[in-house]
Amino acid sequence: MQPYRIAVFASGSGSNFQAIVDQVQKGKLDVRIELLVCDRPKAYVVERAKAAGVPVFTFSPKEYESREAYETIILEELRVRGIDLIVMAGYMRIITSVLVEPYYGRMINIHPSLLPSFPGVRAIEQAVEYGVKQTGVTVHYVDGGLDSGPIIAQRAVEIHEHETVESLTDRIHAAEHVLLPQVIRWLSEDRVSLDGRRVTVRL
Repeated sequence: MQPYRIAVFASGSGSNFQAIVDQVQKGKLDVRIELLVCDRPKAYVVERAKAAGVPVFTFSPKEYESREAYETIILEELRVRGIDLIVMAGYMRIITSVLVEPYYGRMINIHPSLLPSFPGVRAIEQAVEYGVKQTGVTVHYVDGGLDSGPIIAQRAVEIHEHETVESLTDRIHAAEHVLLPQVIRWLSEDRVSLDGRRVTVRL
């Protein structure tokens, strides 16, 4: 049986990338991480990937004439490696149809709120500023919009009375590190079906 191959896209420290690596190394997630794609060559996630023995593709967006130009190169990297699933784990670039169209239904993103609330950047800060009592994390399919794809799974996080952005961020990250590998496992075991905006998970 062929291994389930994933590529992780990340732009920063890579804590979600590390959570996936840890689950794989513990034997709790039966996938092969074939590639890390990073738009910041000096990001710490690159060091994490090298330490885990994961191949890395880095690029500087400003060196290309358009998003489509560098995504065309990324797409070839994905096809050469036979990637089954793209995992957006803190990747801070807008995705175009170059990647969305061939990988729709096989590309997921993790977002630090209970979508559709607080899409886009500063989601954790927005939740604190707005005064909601509960936020959380969402894993959804990528459809080319701003955190607008069909929702696969969510995990709620309570906001405490004297919550700070820093304390909430820590708890949001802890929830992400549980939910994202779980969803990847479901997908690798073919337990997720997509019909329009409705996602069904067979547990």
